[in-house]
Amino acid sequence: MIDPDTVSNDTIARPSRNGGLLARLSKTREALARGFGSLFSSAISLDETFFEDLEDQLLLADVGVEASRDLVTRIRGNAAQHGSGSVFGFRSALRQAIVDVLQAASRPVVPIGVADKPFVIMMVGVNGVGKTTTVAKLARQLSQQNLSLMLAACDTYRAAATQQLQTWGERLELPVVAQGQGADAAAVAHDALVSATAKAIDVLIIDTAGRQHTHAGLMDQLVKTKRVVANLDAAAPHEIWITVDAGNGQNVLSQVEQFHSRLGLSGICVTKLDGTAKGGIVIGLSRKFDIPIRYIGVGESIDDLRAFDAEEFAEALVPQADPTGQP
Repeated sequence: MIDPDTVSNDTIARPSRNGGLLARLSKTREALARGFGSLFSSAISLDETFFEDLEDQLLLADVGVEASRDLVTRIRGNAAQHGSGSVFGFRSALRQAIVDVLQAASRPVVPIGVADKPFVIMMVGVNGVGKTTTVAKLARQLSQQNLSLMLAACDTYRAAATQQLQTWGERLELPVVAQGQGADAAAVAHDALVSATAKAIDVLIIDTAGRQHTHAGLMDQLVKTKRVVANLDAAAPHEIWITVDAGNGQNVLSQVEQFHSRLGLSGICVTKLDGTAKGGIVIGLSRKFDIPIRYIGVGESIDDLRAFDAEEFAEALVPQADPTGQP
């Protein structure tokens, strides 16, 4: 998690230049490459043992059972159609299979500004996944598009959470609507939407309390917050996005399932992909849910939030040539 108190104004003002997505997903890619081992050798034989080994290595990268089987089925089909047993052929087939699975999740957000102002984004997720930091990164990107923003600090359980968002607001020069610890989160969201509407703000981002998806009472509060916002504007919230930590692996799937069943998610933001070998969870999410992956977090910088692109992601996981330049 980024500590806003350690981020200087100069850091916020300058984009990060720490390398591309290829470098940021290196841990997952290297784990795949190590696991494949002989699969990337020049003498691979696309027999049953090969496909079993391939599925095992995909599982180790947290691609998930269903998604791993799907990828293997697609590669089998490619091999049967083209009869390719070369390293390049396998690498290309794997990359294309990943693209095919991810394509459904690579959908752009409805252009902000089409809806009546303000465009309301409600951010949800469990504790410790980087949700508030993702809110700040998203706000940074949208403000660079000459959109006016307001933030709502609806994590009223933890004073530190409100303070963190307020600090980000100061750093980014954005207004933050907040109340004291223990206040009704839905009331904070209500006041924020009233204020944003009166001031003709383009985008209101509601940062909700981080909570475990198994906590029914707290989930009920999220539903209440959504309902209160909708009572003011029938179209709002226009987007409800869950933030998940890639390092949590397969537990991410149950988080998304529970939040989606209660709130009807319209997007997923996957954080901390640069620090885990479990980046394959993105493939598992795309395979299991018909929910777009909106953004991925690939670093600590305020600018390290990327709009998700299926082909770019697949190329970063399985480059056309490996880092040593081999095909």
